[in-house]
Amino acid sequence: MRPAPHDVRSLLARAHALLAAGRLSEARGVAELAERAAPPHAALLDAIGTVYSRANDQQRALAAYDRAVGLAPNDPRFLFNRATVRRFLGALPEAEADYDRVIALHPADYEAYRNRSDLRAQTPERNHTAELEALLARGVPDWRAEVQLRYALAKEYEDLGAYDQSFAQLERGARVRREHLRYNVATDVATVDWIMRAFPGSTTSPDAGPSPRALAAADPSLEAPIFIVGLPRSGSTLVDRILSSHSGVSSAGELHCFAHALVDAVRGQSGGAPSERRDLVARSAHVDFAALGRDYLERARAAGATGARFTDKMPLNYLYCGLIHRALPRARIVHVSRSPMAACYAVYKSLFDEAYPYSYDLEELGRYYVAYRRLMEHWHAALPGAIHELRYEALISDPRAAIGKLLEFCGLEWQEACVEFHRNPAPTTTASAAQVRRPLYETSVAQWRHYRGRLERLSRQLAEAGVPLES
Repeated sequence: MRPAPHDVRSLLARAHALLAAGRLSEARGVAELAERAAPPHAALLDAIGTVYSRANDQQRALAAYDRAVGLAPNDPRFLFNRATVRRFLGALPEAEADYDRVIALHPADYEAYRNRSDLRAQTPERNHTAELEALLARGVPDWRAEVQLRYALAKEYEDLGAYDQSFAQLERGARVRREHLRYNVATDVATVDWIMRAFPGSTTSPDAGPSPRALAAADPSLEAPIFIVGLPRSGSTLVDRILSSHSGVSSAGELHCFAHALVDAVRGQSGGAPSERRDLVARSAHVDFAALGRDYLERARAAGATGARFTDKMPLNYLYCGLIHRALPRARIVHVSRSPMAACYAVYKSLFDEAYPYSYDLEELGRYYVAYRRLMEHWHAALPGAIHELRYEALISDPRAAIGKLLEFCGLEWQEACVEFHRNPAPTTTASAAQVRRPLYETSVAQWRHYRGRLERLSRQLAEAGVPLES
């Protein structure tokens, strides 16, 4: 029975509940019902598009937003949403046109300025630095607006080679963002110590798991997800695109499924009582790992993972390498890393929505990086051969060799499409949505060197912690 139009809003409410529960496939089905029932009403179509987008069906989201914009062409909200999905789908000139229109209709939409700046490399002939500087000179209503504009300016000045102006804007924007965060890096550093105590080498690797060659020869219908881990902005999206360009692999994006399954497993042990982080880490060493693996796979399927081989590119899964190996012994773990200073600068210059609060202060960033590196060294020692180390710089300098080793580790045969990843039409929703549409390029490898003087305290901090700066 077809739903009546007045049921559309209740269907959308149900879809959002399913999204919150991580049941994206079901949410898409409910959105389809809502779309069939919806009258030609722009706000309803926009809301349907948002459900589709959050459920990772960007093509249907674009179609819904197109209809909304067609009905209300001067509503900047609908144009902004369409621009976002166009960026995900790689329609970058069209996205820029939409953001231009949003700004013309609603000059106070400061996020639109930053998103527009990120779409392409700015040039002396085509840039927005004067416009952005004028906005800041006139004054903006709150700190969020200032942060958006300063990060946009930092990016555009960097594109233009105006490195002093770029870092000045970045530093001010990051300082303002940090002032409005409640965060203590000491807790994250301590968490690494707790993990290493809970998972020493003698307990993390009861079984090395199947070798990549054995995995390739085994029943291809058996589930063997590929986890791509590391710091953000280290090339994980690029590696995800390379792997998902293979005919035998699909991308599930950044899933929170393993962390959520682990927390529920620990709470199940303690009768559902909440735990402090230290206690949660200690208890995580004693969960039913087979059940944890099954729960993860169920959640991943509900979130839209398809096929026996899919990628999960949640960077923070680096915290759980030992647990992943025990819960999913067939899984492959790929650690994507960059040279320390390049990695830290790439994180520092990124404005994240909610995650990675350590990224807005260079001293905190340095402390976090040292802890992250120490944990990854621990996992490599505890799980010899179970984690493939893929250096971003090696991938850039010799892509065929690096991609060949990656595919072999994952038990996948060579396919030329993996080298032509930039032709992959699949959507990507990360901060790298624009960059992965281009072939490999070297400009970001040594970008941090333009700011060597400004980053001197960070480099000294890493060196004092025993981190080789060029490693």
